[in-house]
Amino acid sequence: MILIAGFAIHAAWAGGIMTNTNQSASYIRMLARDASLGIDAAYYNPAGLTRLSDGFHLSLNNQSIVQTRKIENTMPLLKSGYYQGDVSALLFPSVYAVYKTGRLAVSGGFMPVGGGGGADYDRGLPSFETALAAVPLQLTNFGLPTTAYDIDIAFEGSSIFFGGQLGVSYQLTDMVDVYGGLRYVTATNTYKGHLRNFTVNPTHPLNPGGGMVSGRDFLNNLAAVASGAAQSVQPLIDGGAGSLTLNQAVDMTLISQEQAMQLAGGLGAMYDESMTINQVQGAYSTTAMTAAGFAEQLSDRRVDARQTGTAIAPLLGVNLQLSDQLNIGIKYEFLTKLELENDTEIDETGMFPDGATTRSDMPAMLSVGAAYRATPQLNIAGGVHYYFDKSADYGKTVGGNRVDNDVVIDNNFIELALGLEYDINESLLLSAGYLRTITGVNEKYHSDLSHSLSTHSIGLGGRYAINDMIAVNLGFLMTFYEEDQKEFTMQGLPPFTEIYNREVVVFAIGMDFKF
Repeated sequence: MILIAGFAIHAAWAGGIMTNTNQSASYIRMLARDASLGIDAAYYNPAGLTRLSDGFHLSLNNQSIVQTRKIENTMPLLKSGYYQGDVSALLFPSVYAVYKTGRLAVSGGFMPVGGGGGADYDRGLPSFETALAAVPLQLTNFGLPTTAYDIDIAFEGSSIFFGGQLGVSYQLTDMVDVYGGLRYVTATNTYKGHLRNFTVNPTHPLNPGGGMVSGRDFLNNLAAVASGAAQSVQPLIDGGAGSLTLNQAVDMTLISQEQAMQLAGGLGAMYDESMTINQVQGAYSTTAMTAAGFAEQLSDRRVDARQTGTAIAPLLGVNLQLSDQLNIGIKYEFLTKLELENDTEIDETGMFPDGATTRSDMPAMLSVGAAYRATPQLNIAGGVHYYFDKSADYGKTVGGNRVDNDVVIDNNFIELALGLEYDINESLLLSAGYLRTITGVNEKYHSDLSHSLSTHSIGLGGRYAINDMIAVNLGFLMTFYEEDQKEFTMQGLPPFTEIYNREVVVFAIGMDFKF
């Protein structure tokens, strides 16, 4: 059966396999916020919120993200081995609120902690088409010379994991601050797709012109004709003529020459003059059964499914202000154990049984960052994110079987960031940053809808303080992905390769308020 397989849209832009860390406009313009003492520390360095001025602080951010996913498949039977998915998230909001009084700060936030985009593949994906692309060869090997196929394939998928968090920060000493909080995650994945109108060009008496015809209709007609032909020779077999060839049966006037020609022609390339009537009947019975099976494979298929789940994870943080120039932020996010349940409207693929559940954890993550005020104007910041992927359950399958992460992940994912801020004057600062991500997955992890690639990112932007109460952050980010690939084998074909790559651009704006 031809199935739409591998649905697992992971759309993290900056961050690990499942986690988004691009959670503010300040991050986009700088890329190193793990020791932040600004309002976005509510996400990046929540223990450091005690260093804000007393009062109420609010940050409103949005990012517009455009990503192109490129997949090339070298299977020789494909009409075109190039597939492109356009992924967009024009609204990617994050909101932070902090109330600071004395040594205490209470904070909350709302952000897309995972996913955040919708992918549209108007030509489908290789996993949808490779089995179909082999049908002409399979029909030819079956005795039905076929050279071409066509198919209408489309797929749309989206994934969004929203996080709402609350926590409390407290200044223990002039140097040490601590934080404890909880994050509530709601996850939603949606999948819509179809395979329909599969056509082929078999050469056969049922398609004498060899034109493009519906594969399902042709094969169903062939199955019906073949079944009728098998039944038509049963009286001859019952009469003891089963061991005769068709020519011998004609010579003995058991059948006419026209009947013999029809029986021989209906088998096409499978017919041999030495075949007995018993063998002719067996060939027709096999043809009927095989053609009916092929026709079932080529039936139109649709899917319209939704997966949802919720989970809660603790958050801990420590901030160390070692001097007026040097600040260090540390945060640990615990494993978020997510189990997604299918809510299926249509599933003609068998991939989304209604009510079935799938694990899709968000891994534990440790971030450590430092910010150093090198001069009154220049701030230098760096950060490391370490994701404990091997301890999470991503619901991965290999060959249709669930596997532990150790099978598909060799090393945990890591991010390294460096950022600079320079104060032009009291109102304006400019910033830039570089982010390096190194994935630890191996080839078995990759599929055309779920692959993890290492990246290089560059962020640029600035901050302008309109007055003491309002500041605007603007950021621009470009991410460059390192191409990766996976090898495939299919019976009767040389090995072929699937190559994965992406491009992403992000524009961000944020408004910070102090009351």
